[in-house]
Amino acid sequence: MSLAFLGALPVGIALRSVNHSLHGLSVGIFYGLVAIGLTFSSLYRKLTPNMYENAKHGPQGYFVLLLALALTTIDGLAFLTRAFQFFLAIKRDRSAFSLRDFWRVVVLNKGEASYTGKSLSSEYTGLVTDPEELELGSQELKTSDIQQDVEIDGDDVDLHSPTSETRTERWANDIHRQRRSRQSEWRNSVASDGTLFHSPLERQASHHSDETLHELPSHVPQAKLPLLHRTGRGIFATTERVLVFLGYMQILTGIVTYTGICRDSYVNGCLAHLIKGGIFWCYGLVTFARFLGSFSELGWAWNRAPRSDRAPTAEFVESAVIFVYGISNTWMERFGVAPGTPFSTKEIQHISIAVMFWFAGLVGMGIESKTIRRWLAIPAASLSSDVQGPASPPSYRGSFNPFPALVIGVTGLAMAAHAQVYLFQVQIHSLWGQLLAGFALLRCLTYFFLWLSPPSSILPSRPPTEALASFFLACGGLVFQLSTEEISIAAMRRKHDDVMMFLNLSVAVTCLAFCWVLIIVTLKAWLRLKATKARVQRPSAIA
Repeated sequence: MSLAFLGALPVGIALRSVNHSLHGLSVGIFYGLVAIGLTFSSLYRKLTPNMYENAKHGPQGYFVLLLALALTTIDGLAFLTRAFQFFLAIKRDRSAFSLRDFWRVVVLNKGEASYTGKSLSSEYTGLVTDPEELELGSQELKTSDIQQDVEIDGDDVDLHSPTSETRTERWANDIHRQRRSRQSEWRNSVASDGTLFHSPLERQASHHSDETLHELPSHVPQAKLPLLHRTGRGIFATTERVLVFLGYMQILTGIVTYTGICRDSYVNGCLAHLIKGGIFWCYGLVTFARFLGSFSELGWAWNRAPRSDRAPTAEFVESAVIFVYGISNTWMERFGVAPGTPFSTKEIQHISIAVMFWFAGLVGMGIESKTIRRWLAIPAASLSSDVQGPASPPSYRGSFNPFPALVIGVTGLAMAAHAQVYLFQVQIHSLWGQLLAGFALLRCLTYFFLWLSPPSSILPSRPPTEALASFFLACGGLVFQLSTEEISIAAMRRKHDDVMMFLNLSVAVTCLAFCWVLIIVTLKAWLRLKATKARVQRPSAIA
């Protein structure tokens, strides 16, 4: 199961991003590994007594598998829809069946509007225009439209003669070829995804500065999908990526079920450590992916958003997650407590942190709201004598919201001083608390340097402070999970109560995970680079 959700699934997501032909193979490998995991799980249950009564590992696992099957079903329905539209177009146009067109349109989902009724893959719409769209036929050319632009030498030449029409047609097509050549040169400059690869060809062919390398010129149209379609694609992509983290959650619950820990009075403590630590660990990996250049199309890679759409900022998402978790965790601290029981010191400590998550997340979302920002600027803007309004300061190009970092940093500092029964437990809590506080400090340094020089390019800026911050966050989250009371006591009983051992183990696992994230992001960027170059070279090969 681990190989399926943490290995095959991320590779499949990278392949899907470019509609690669091997995506279907990755899906098959994923379900093959899932089938192997289910087989061994069934054998284990039959050969082993129930080690954990009422364990939720099994039901949660089947829910995750049903979610994966639902996404595959949507994929299958989309495939059947494309196939139906493909054969319907063939029947309508009375054209011959082409296996090559079927593979491209139906299997790879890289179809033309004539086959699908609408472009199902509009990610690169407007970047490449086929030569047929640029060439002008003789039946479309009107001599009257170009009389003022064409100078005919000699009085004996009739403007409406066949020779004149041939010359003017040739002239018009030459003009369009030159325009296509200029556009092709510009497109070569954007062949790279700008994440990890920069080829010499792109640098030579670019007519723009590095700050505008990927900007679309005004003459290149950008198709905008309907809102419902864009929302559906966003939900599908988000759910597919969440499956990876749900797989990690299943690994944790599987370890709990197998070892038999987290029972009776330890349940609440285990939930707090595994859930919070798991969130910090997973978001540390996501933060490292952002540093590498992931989500740059949304402006989340410490860059300027390429498109002026209404995508939320990364800080808004962070604040929303903090807000939702704070609301839920506020009431979870009293699970299993009899009504009327006075609040203990530990409960007040934990509930106070949850309330901080709740309202600090709400403040963070409010700061990221474009509407609230516009309202807050009205008093100063009303004093401006400029008819068009005052110019926005450079800092408006970025998002400098310290509240997510503040929440995590305060949590780390507070838990570093958390009272424990044994000294080793205090040391472990202090370790991951300091790591989380280090993340907050480094994130604030990122904001400081970007405030001095806000991002002006759509390319990922990769601030080095974020590389360190992501490592501190992921490593701190892993130590957080290892600091549960039962694990600490078991380490002391076996003479393994060594802080350095816990730290080194966490650092090693974090480095391994970061290496895998780098491989996945690099694979996705390389596939995108090849796909973009193929699209750029295809028109010239046809011509």
